[in-house]
Amino acid sequence: MSVMDFSTIPVFHGLDAAEIGKVESIFHEETRPAGSVVVAEGQTGEEMYILVRGRVQISKAMLMAGMSVPLLNMASPRKVLATLDDTSHPVFGEVALIDSDQRSATVTAITDSTFLVTSREQFFDLARREPELGVKLLLTLGKRMAATIRRSNAEVVKLTTALALSLRKSVT
Repeated sequence: MSVMDFSTIPVFHGLDAAEIGKVESIFHEETRPAGSVVVAEGQTGEEMYILVRGRVQISKAMLMAGMSVPLLNMASPRKVLATLDDTSHPVFGEVALIDSDQRSATVTAITDSTFLVTSREQFFDLARREPELGVKLLLTLGKRMAATIRRSNAEVVKLTTALALSLRKSVT
């Protein structure tokens, strides 16, 4: 397997050596070349990724599928949400472990990149075999998702307030 030290990955902090050994068994390394799409927005997925080498860009479509806005003359109606590197071992796709639904953003490798990858099936198989470890992992992922929801809610409030103010000015 990997020579990666899983204890340095923030999502596994708080696990002891035996637990980390069990977690390592459900991950495999995957390398993607620069420019490749790792996760595509709108596609169904069941894998979680941890970036261990390289850089990626997270982007999201600014318009819903099939929507056309004539005033938006853009080459690509995508918004870059973040550029992440391996220093903090970012995790993405964790929602797919809980709910195998459509991906909410696109992740593109900017450089040749290496990921630790696990699937929903492997994750829940480990959780069934090791319930205490499963609870710890699910709690960690749940906290990450809750933080994302709180940030998103704050952004929605800002956007709706800005829109309301803008519409108010255009009416008066």
